[in-house]
Amino acid sequence: MSRLDSFIRRLEAQRACLDAAAAMIACTPGPVLEVGLGNGRTYDHMRERLAGRAIFVFDRQVATHPASTPPPEFLIIGDVRKTLAGAAGRIGASAAMAHVDIGSGEEAANAVLAAAIVPSLVALMAPGGVIVSDQPLAHAGLELLPLPGGVKPGRYHMYRVR
Repeated sequence: MSRLDSFIRRLEAQRACLDAAAAMIACTPGPVLEVGLGNGRTYDHMRERLAGRAIFVFDRQVATHPASTPPPEFLIIGDVRKTLAGAAGRIGASAAMAHVDIGSGEEAANAVLAAAIVPSLVALMAPGGVIVSDQPLAHAGLELLPLPGGVKPGRYHMYRVR
């Protein structure tokens, strides 16, 4: 498979998982977390799908198109290992959903970062909340969910918070 085809399949899986998660939390109150803003495509998609919800965004720096840049009060800049751990007061409520897109292409580094942030991430989530992640997450407080139809196992991951 070409890298372009792989990229397209990853984006299709990402969209399918985000849409499924948005439907799953329709009746669950709380803000949404976007961990890894990148260029803002998924933030823009979630803003459309989850209209009316506060979306708090975590990243090292802002590198988005202005139309996909969150308002300053919802943007938390810095090392995600530190900013997630100290975000509860700023967010103000347990999150109903989180999207984690932290992959760098380096599998070992991705695993270390995912393991470092998962305790803080789970602590910010409401029971029954849903996490969509590009990386596998291991935590006793998470239940692995089935993926939407057409999404190849391992391409994306979905969890419900216990």
